[in-house]
Amino acid sequence: GYFREQAEHYGLPLLHSETAIQPLMIGEAGAAHRCSEQLKSRGIWVAAIRPPTVPKGSARLRITLTAVHTEAMIDQLVDALVACVR
Repeated sequence: GYFREQAEHYGLPLLHSETAIQPLMIGEAGAAHRCSEQLKSRGIWVAAIRPPTVPKGSARLRITLTAVHTEAMIDQLVDALVACVR
C-alpha cells in the first residue's frame, strides 16, 4: 500500500495490481530497458517486460515488493523511478 501511495503521489503510471508485483507502464521497449538499466546502476533490480511477453507499445517495469522492503527502501525506489520515467 505504501508503495502505491508514493507512486500515485508522484504520478507514476502504475497498472492495477493487488499483489506484490506492481507493474509500471513505460510503453516503448527501449525506454523500459533503459529504465531497468538505470535502476540496476543504483543497486535496484527491476525487470523490464517487453514484447513479445507483452503487446507492442505496452512495455513495463515489473516491480516485486516483499515484506522485508522498508519504507526507506521504497522511498529510494520511488525516487529512482521518478528520475528514470521523467
